[in-house]
Amino acid sequence: MEEIVELVNKELSSIIPQGWTVPSGLQEAMSYSLMAGGKRLRPLLVMAAAESLQGSREAALPVAGAVEMIHTYSLIHDDLPAMDNDDFRRGKPTNHKMFGEASAILAGDGLLTHAFYYVVQAARRYHVPAEAVLSIVEDLAKYAGPSGMVGGQVADMQGEQGITSLDQLRYIHEHKTGDLIVFCLKAGGRIAAASPEQLEALEYFGRCLGHAFQIQDDILDLVGDASKLGKSTHSDVKMQKVTYPYFIGIEASQAEVNRLTIEAKQAVSGGLIPEPGRLLEIADYLMHRDH
Repeated sequence: MEEIVELVNKELSSIIPQGWTVPSGLQEAMSYSLMAGGKRLRPLLVMAAAESLQGSREAALPVAGAVEMIHTYSLIHDDLPAMDNDDFRRGKPTNHKMFGEASAILAGDGLLTHAFYYVVQAARRYHVPAEAVLSIVEDLAKYAGPSGMVGGQVADMQGEQGITSLDQLRYIHEHKTGDLIVFCLKAGGRIAAASPEQLEALEYFGRCLGHAFQIQDDILDLVGDASKLGKSTHSDVKMQKVTYPYFIGIEASQAEVNRLTIEAKQAVSGGLIPEPGRLLEIADYLMHRDH
């Protein structure tokens, strides 16, 4: 993970091509959140999926960078007063606290649109086949858009007025968090020329992992250490959000994380994925993480 973080951070430190004219304030606001740290989990998943099929880590790098831009833009917008109204992210003041609301919105917009430019660089720089890159662009629009992450965010926002069933909560988890994780696994697979069956296995791995990841987040919001999380704890309670621990308790929530992690690992362990080792290690790491 440290190796990938270093590689991704180097890539993300200069995302604007030389010769482009971009307002300095916009560049500063985009870079502020993009380089604020974090686990770089999504880029890690893109690269691990590619390598699990004996694909090139370097060829996966532009897509890894793109998905981190999408993730960061969603956090900038999530933190806005109209959404979750958070003051801190990754241990630092949120983007709108540093640059104002208008600049934060535009920094998020900049990262969102630049992500699609960046995906295409997999073809330009590393000769990933155009058909594969086209499928990655299509997937990114689908999984990050209205039927994916954005749809999940809307359902989450509406859910603050009262979620009455676990199925509603699963829908939010599946789309707000899970869809982007599924994208990462499939994108890494496409870079490595995955077969339809391999893509299906990676997608199922990602679906289970994404769901487990969000439940673990809900647990950590109640029992985690704010200094490790880099944000306030008990924010779900303050925002009156209904979470897995609210519905089924902390112990049952932890059991569900364990069950989903086992299912995820089984999906890539049957021989269809030639080198699943890193994916299995990531699944274990996420189950036991404390931030």
